[in-house]
Amino acid sequence: MLKTVRLSNRALLLPCVLPYGVYIGIASLPDDWLSPELDYLVRLVGTGAALAWAWRRYPKLRGPRGAAGSAATGVLAGALGMVLWVVLISPFAPPHAAPMSAAAVGLRLLAATLLVPLFEEILMRGYVLRLTLQWEEARRAGAQDPLAEVLDQRSILEVEPGAWTTMAVGVSTLLFTLGHSPHEWVAALAYGVLMAALWVRRRDLLSCVVAHATTNLALGLYVVATGSWELW
Repeated sequence: MLKTVRLSNRALLLPCVLPYGVYIGIASLPDDWLSPELDYLVRLVGTGAALAWAWRRYPKLRGPRGAAGSAATGVLAGALGMVLWVVLISPFAPPHAAPMSAAAVGLRLLAATLLVPLFEEILMRGYVLRLTLQWEEARRAGAQDPLAEVLDQRSILEVEPGAWTTMAVGVSTLLFTLGHSPHEWVAALAYGVLMAALWVRRRDLLSCVVAHATTNLALGLYVVATGSWELW
């Protein structure tokens, strides 16, 4: 018998998707609508407001292991991820990219370090990976409509920290990859696997968020220091 849950997966869908949708929606606006500086400022405010509204509904970032260990592991994995990203994206990066103003760089670094790791990890490893895992369980148990059952009668909040299947990792990594530009797909695919490995190893989202933030910050600083704007 399914145990009673506070929020079903259907109820959790909007909170998990909304910040991602707000950020991507603003980023998709025509270039002549907003200056780069205003674009990132609006992303910070809009996405930050969406995260604040949804925060109480999210799965916990911490798991059964110590937060300090997860943070340290995240920093190391994030540094590795930054190197991996640069190596894998370089062959596919566009040949020329215009530099950004100091204000735009600062705002982009804030968004990439404070917001993007939170909403992407909550959505991809926090929601999609766990939902796929529960869908597999329902399908194997012979549910007539596994997706409807999982959305209405189950909750990702029930999933044990670190739980995974090959399909759950694959689906979450594929969606994470498709959320990036085509020239980033190879790097994003490898990075998605790295984040899934952290979820399995550390059994929490905290290590994934810290790693993602470390990668984004290090990549931004590398781009500014080397002038490799095509990597960003």
